[in-house]
Amino acid sequence: MDAEQNLESNNYTNAQYNADIDELKIRWSHAEIKESDSVSPGVTLDYDTEGNVIGIEILNASQKIKNFNR
Repeated sequence: MDAEQNLESNNYTNAQYNADIDELKIRWSHAEIKESDSVSPGVTLDYDTEGNVIGIEILNASQKIKNFNR
């Protein structure tokens, strides 16, 4: 199974881009965010109560993601 099929079979994936502040948020779960961890400047991972990564927030997304289209 390739990565694209994997995402399509997921029950929940939500991506939001805020152009005013150049912020991209992606969530893979409805689960409550238990904790967040800054993994590099402007990149934060969100974790559920079991320690699973359930989201990512990227500040200055258009500068950090190659070929990112607003």
